[in-house]
Amino acid sequence: MIRLRLFGRCRIYHDPVAPVMRAPAQIGWDAWFRSIDLVTPQKLKGEELLRRTRGWWTVEPDDVAEVVRPFGRLVVGDGGELMVEFESQGKADSLADVLKERFGDQVQLAP
Repeated sequence: MIRLRLFGRCRIYHDPVAPVMRAPAQIGWDAWFRSIDLVTPQKLKGEELLRRTRGWWTVEPDDVAEVVRPFGRLVVGDGGELMVEFESQGKADSLADVLKERFGDQVQLAP
């Protein structure tokens, strides 16, 4: 498997940025008639992390996900970084070409 990071152009500073999961999301519970002290950490999946780029990137995350799906799988790397996982280098190269054609320099793959 080949994994490459996915970067998008920052809407304000126009430099390549990527979301990084620093800590798992914490899900807690409220009840009407009792107190619940349970908090469950939940890691986001790749597409969920990509959706968090809405407003940060110059392109819509749903459009990026639609382009990525035929070539690879969006995943969260060991360090929390947004990545695309490929079965072969050929699929990675093809996705890079399609991203450039569809989004110009607004979305990029990097090691």
